[in-house]
Amino acid sequence: MMLKLLVAVFAAALANSASALPGFQYHQGDLASDIATEKSIALQGALDNIGPNGAKALGVSAGVVVASPSTVDPNYFYTWSRDSALTFKMLVDEFLTGNTGLKSHIEDYINAQAILQTVSNPSGSLSSGRGLGEPKFYVNETRFNGAWGRPQRDGPALRATTLIAYTKWLLKNGGMSEAMNVVWPVIKNDLNYVAQFWNQTGFDLWEEVSGSSFFTTAIQHRALVEGATIAKQLGLSCANCESQSPSVLCFLQSFWNGEYIVANINTGVSRTGIDANTILGSIATFDPDACCTESTFQPCSHRALANLKVYVDSFREIYAINAGISNSSAVATGRYAEDVYFNGNPWYLCTLAVAEQLYDATQQWLGHHNLFISDIDLPFWESIYPAAKIGQYNSGTPSFDNLIAAAMNFADGFVNIVGKHIPSSGALSEQFSRENGTALSAHDLTWSYVSYVTMAAARHAAIALNAAAQEPNQVPSWGERYADIVPSVCVATSAQGSYAAATAAGAPPDAGGCTVTVLFDVDASTYYGENIYMTGNTTDLGNWSLADAVPGNAAKYTSSRPLWYFEIDLPASTTISYKYLRQESDGSWLWETSNRTYSIPACGTQAETGNVVVESSWVGPSGMAPR
Repeated sequence: MMLKLLVAVFAAALANSASALPGFQYHQGDLASDIATEKSIALQGALDNIGPNGAKALGVSAGVVVASPSTVDPNYFYTWSRDSALTFKMLVDEFLTGNTGLKSHIEDYINAQAILQTVSNPSGSLSSGRGLGEPKFYVNETRFNGAWGRPQRDGPALRATTLIAYTKWLLKNGGMSEAMNVVWPVIKNDLNYVAQFWNQTGFDLWEEVSGSSFFTTAIQHRALVEGATIAKQLGLSCANCESQSPSVLCFLQSFWNGEYIVANINTGVSRTGIDANTILGSIATFDPDACCTESTFQPCSHRALANLKVYVDSFREIYAINAGISNSSAVATGRYAEDVYFNGNPWYLCTLAVAEQLYDATQQWLGHHNLFISDIDLPFWESIYPAAKIGQYNSGTPSFDNLIAAAMNFADGFVNIVGKHIPSSGALSEQFSRENGTALSAHDLTWSYVSYVTMAAARHAAIALNAAAQEPNQVPSWGERYADIVPSVCVATSAQGSYAAATAAGAPPDAGGCTVTVLFDVDASTYYGENIYMTGNTTDLGNWSLADAVPGNAAKYTSSRPLWYFEIDLPASTTISYKYLRQESDGSWLWETSNRTYSIPACGTQAETGNVVVESSWVGPSGMAPR
């Protein structure tokens, strides 16, 4: 009945606008059935990639999410903090709307993350907090030492919001003790990390650009706002959340250039900044209770809609499969127009994200019973509904219905694009070919599955809200309406955090001990393609294994000083044995002549100042430049 009512409402709206939109039809009925089928496949696809019982997660620890079962070209058989949090945010939302069988998976996830928080890694340790910014680990919950874009500062914020959503359920269902003693310690570590490191650069959503990321900053603001609220509900406080969230929101405004949201700033990379990062950031901070707030770039805001048009249009001319599609219709979209990874193709999750933003926006317009078009988003509206004009449109009027129908129809177009390029099995890879739409890159990508489920949930909520036949299954509010005022002056602040192993959640009792951050500087002249590594007699240094050697950083390398450096958290009051080594462009290795030793200071001395520096120069054979 609800579905028929929606079709009737939208059909009437479109009939009223027939003169403005000749041939504009809304095929909602068939799509609803297709979405229901694929959503079921996608939900199972995500569960199949979670240990220990996932069909495609053999040997994976309980609660650990595998990015993809693909192990070659590309190898995604790792667990990413960001992908895992996004996956379990979807699962928590599904749990909240009645899928009670997911509870054990959520409990496993909490346990796994409590353990991973304590795993010392190339980004740092729990003691300093720096280790929480490590992007990925092996699926058996051990450190990955390989070269990578690190740190990435979105993982802790996403994990916090995921666990806060579950904590809210616990508080409503007699779970105060579990919320306080098991889940909160994990959340607290992540919130302290966000408050301490939000204004430091890191690698972006795609792990390619070091700088400041819109997606990261947006979800950091949300995490701090939600963190302050849930702490009060637990009878606690998060002073760092309260002190830092206004500054984060103030900084977030820096990404708007007057025409669109620039995905990454403070970088040395030359790109337009038109990027799916911004669409994903808007939907990750969607609040159904929010107005169309500009400052938080809510999905229905003028800024977010203007940005959506610029983003979508950037792909109209570059993909062969988009050829011949009108400028008013949906097209396949990818990460960013300049993308060259796998030759730069459309991504399932990026194309679905456009639809999800519009479904989220529709929920906001319907929830507030009005829609306002400004000069900022007028081009967006004109492209999908030529009769659109600047002004306010109130619920119950034909104009309002026409605009809602146009937005929903446009959103459905992106879902149809994806559906056209899903294999008959329903399996979702990372990408589909820009030439012919065949699946490419990592198969059974967890994030692709997650994006389909969240898109379907957003669409369902918009339909239910429009039909007014039942309470829609919307995601809960995170309190955006009480935290969207931008300070008059932006201040680059931070708050020192304290970190402790969440032992009640499953972290090892002896984990998370005091560490000292040591900066190892080594002068080593290298040629292009040659890299300096470090290894030694501890797990943190790779236990003399070439596969686990720690990669050096050459960001400060100059002709006058060929500096490579390693910033490593090491257990206090211990002595290490180590060497530097060179990896040649042909993959061979050259070792220093003899071992070095160093005694790590005790905590409470240099450990608190961050000034422990070990200076040295390479002593050993030199490499030869390739001919």
